[in-house]
Amino acid sequence: MSALNLRLPDSLHNQVRVLANRDNVSINLFISLAVAEKISALMTVDYLEQRANRGSREKFDAVLDKIRASDTPPDEADRLPAGATIHI
Repeated sequence: MSALNLRLPDSLHNQVRVLANRDNVSINLFISLAVAEKISALMTVDYLEQRANRGSREKFDAVLDKIRASDTPPDEADRLPAGATIHI
């Protein structure tokens, strides 16, 4: 495990202390979890961008064409209730 000297503004440090106490964890654990959460979010964005770059409009359209070709009405559970409107 590595040690890190971190400087925080007093107001942020106070908020961290309050929230860590509320979650019944140490400030160190609270900050570690916050860093892990941020890393996870950024890695997820990277992953989704990589997947999007591998996508193909032609393959997407082909899948939609298969759906249109089946001409199967939606299941009753997928229908909007009578009188419902869609706001876009």
